[in-house]
Amino acid sequence: MSRRFTFVAVALTAVVSFLVGALFAGRVGRPLLVSGASKGSVASKSATSAAANVPLVNFAEVVQRINPAVVNIEATARAGNARRRRGRLPSEAPDLFKEPFDFGSPRFDRDSTRRGAGSGFIIDADGSILTNHHVIDGADRITVKFADGRSLRARVIGVDADTDIALIKVDGQQDLPVAPLGDSSTLRMGEWVCAIGNPLGYEHTVTVGVVSFLGRKLFDASLDNYIQTDAAISFGNSGGPLINARGEVIGINAAISSRASSIGFAVPINGASAILPQLRVHGRVSRGYMGVTLKHVDSDLQRSLDLGVNHGALVQEVAGGSPADRIGLRPYDVIVGLDNQAIADDEELIREIASRTPGSAAQVRFFRDGREQQVTLRLAERPQRSTENSRLPSAAPAQHRGASESLLGLTLRDVDHHVLARLG
Repeated sequence: MSRRFTFVAVALTAVVSFLVGALFAGRVGRPLLVSGASKGSVASKSATSAAANVPLVNFAEVVQRINPAVVNIEATARAGNARRRRGRLPSEAPDLFKEPFDFGSPRFDRDSTRRGAGSGFIIDADGSILTNHHVIDGADRITVKFADGRSLRARVIGVDADTDIALIKVDGQQDLPVAPLGDSSTLRMGEWVCAIGNPLGYEHTVTVGVVSFLGRKLFDASLDNYIQTDAAISFGNSGGPLINARGEVIGINAAISSRASSIGFAVPINGASAILPQLRVHGRVSRGYMGVTLKHVDSDLQRSLDLGVNHGALVQEVAGGSPADRIGLRPYDVIVGLDNQAIADDEELIREIASRTPGSAAQVRFFRDGREQQVTLRLAERPQRSTENSRLPSAAPAQHRGASESLLGLTLRDVDHHVLARLG
């Protein structure tokens, strides 16, 4: 009886211990499990929420819509024209940037005809096409190949060598597919973009990347405002569209770095849109001319000149006989306003002068010897660059150009110690 009781007691103890242990384990383990599940659930919800805030970019539909409006452009020129064209590169230009349609040297057929290939895109249903100036520059014959396989002759409507933009047209067309133009001023660094073109003869090639930088200066510090992108832009892409995720053209592919395959540049579409009316009507672009060399006013110059403002553009030189010379502007004057608009820096003044019509008047506000003055200036027309001297995107970065060449009548120059000494 005693043994039997002992056995039952031991058995009951074991059962109770097991149940207590199981209950304890369940109570301890369950919160850990629930806690873990809860954290996982929160993390999952957080990740889902974060993913929901990041737009999924799929360019497939965008490309399907825009691709029919992208064209291949073949420009042919006699040997003499081609040689003159290549002779326009400045002798000091390093091999930093190349035009995408140029394979490094002219290609001549047996009949001494140079052939270059580029891209473009249709902006009007009647056959107006935007491309780069350097794609068709010097060409005796321009042939446009459409996405449907047709090849037609095109004529030049207007060109602007300073911004590397050209407007050409295929006559006798209607209801052509059109690439919608967007607003390049809304672009942000890191935004997804897509390039379409004909690199190395591979027609309608699509590449995708992001906006790497905005407002890049390559050649002409007074006009350049390139979009830098890592979307692959190769030889033959020149003149093709750079497109945002909404399917709008926000740039014209123009140049690549010959030292890095992931650095390409596009002309902002807003710049092209602004000059389209002049290209259509006059075939060229007229820009205002002032006739001064400028420097940004920083804090050091502000103190040196005892300015009452912390903005403006310092006049370094005045071209003889220029509008600025005629109204009596002098070196070390600081232009702080144009009409009712305050001028933040030299680049803003340059853009304002460039956007105004030659012959128009402007009220110029400036500081001289610590006192603000105002005069009326009438802009002249900036001399047109000859075809022999037009710019190419493969030329030297802006800092290689000296102050002797006036761009828009406004030339930039660094302030060295000699200038600082003269400023006191």
